Amino acid sequence: MEPSTAPPLLYKRSRFTTRLPVTHRYSASHSWIERRDDGVCRVGLTQFATRMLGDLVEFEFQVSAGSEVRVGQVIGTLEGFKALTDVYCVAQGTFHRSNPDLEEDITLLESEPYGRGWLYEVRGEADQDAGDVHAYVGVLDAIIDKMLAEQGKGPQQ
Repeated sequence: MEPSTAPPLLYKRSRFTTRLPVTHRYSASHSWIERRDDGVCRVGLTQFATRMLGDLVEFEFQVSAGSEVRVGQVIGTLEGFKALTDVYCVAQGTFHRSNPDLEEDITLLESEPYGRGWLYEVRGEADQDAGDVHAYVGVLDAIIDKMLAEQGKGPQQ
């Protein structure tokens, strides 16, 4: 699929700023999904997810190319300085591959989260519950407002 020429949506709330591709779908678990012309769903982590994990140091997949996967299945792990987390599949079909560039430079997940820092690909269908960029903005607003409330601060635009 050719890269979209649509400008990304600029999102800013409190001290968090990001540019979200408008052509992607987003899961509530902070993954993005890009449907490619070849029938493959490319999946990565949003910039918010990578920030919450801290500096990423290691990742591992528990599935290999050709394995059948389903939405919600744990397919790997990611370790950052702040957290260790499972990687949940946000597509259904056949696991196509992980991003080979991450073997050489895991920091691509943070530095280019919507570009070269994608995580894995599935040949199949994206999670039907994944929303558009505007739905994801609502998810971010709710989470950031909750974090601010827990810190004793009110919502900030």
